Amino acid sequence: MLEKLLAGRWIAGATIEDGFITAKKVNLNNASAILNYLGEDIEDMDDVDKTVKIYMKLIDGIKNMKIKADISLKPTELGLKIDKKTMRWNYIKIVKHAKENGIFVWLDMEQASFVDDTIRLYRSGLPYKNVGICIQAYLRRSISDLRYLSRIDSTVRLVKGAYSESSKIAFSSWADVTANYSELMEYLFKNFSRFTIATHDSSLIKKAFGLNEKYKRDVTYAMLNGIRNNYAYRLAADGNKVSIYVPFGTAWFKYAFRRLKEEGGARRFVSLLANFRQN
Repeated sequence: MLEKLLAGRWIAGATIEDGFITAKKVNLNNASAILNYLGEDIEDMDDVDKTVKIYMKLIDGIKNMKIKADISLKPTELGLKIDKKTMRWNYIKIVKHAKENGIFVWLDMEQASFVDDTIRLYRSGLPYKNVGICIQAYLRRSISDLRYLSRIDSTVRLVKGAYSESSKIAFSSWADVTANYSELMEYLFKNFSRFTIATHDSSLIKKAFGLNEKYKRDVTYAMLNGIRNNYAYRLAADGNKVSIYVPFGTAWFKYAFRRLKEEGGARRFVSLLANFRQN
């Protein structure tokens, strides 16, 4: 299977057990994991129900095996494209179960058309005090979103983002995305007490160190599994709080394509796919 060619790099594997194995390896390197069951744009309620059951099982496994890990969900995994009330019910069900087991729940951000729904969903979980939300630097609106989130005592994970959007709503060059990330990061240090800087960019992390010397915040540095793990582990060895985002599951295609896009490797992915089909 083609996913096996990618699993060793970005994706823990097809099963929840694969996710646990990788999370344990992350823990052995003094870092925590952020476990995500791969899936997005779900339009079948049976698939939504399956996803919710997997997240409930994931929470139980993290607790029972004493794994140091958060979980991360996508709104379209929970039913956003089918029924928003069902999505909210699923989210709160997972958040409550995670709260009972001492586990933190992140909401991943998806494409721009879902941002408002995602923020509203996040707000519904705030009373449980174990939730955070992802904000993407490639979107022009993100500074406004941060201003709003700063007023409701939020925990944010700042990423660059890699969805395809119009230049009217998103920065089109990687340099512009990086510049906006830097500005958003400064805003976090000035206005938030706890947040996650999710980037593999050494220059941004170096800047974050400098900002933290001034503002003394509760900062976690996060990276995606399989991109700069050794660098992340060095940061952890130096005493920094570090998390590795660990996806697992069979719905790997869109996730893998975005990772290649971030690394400028879309052509390489097409070549890999062509070779796989020929064999």
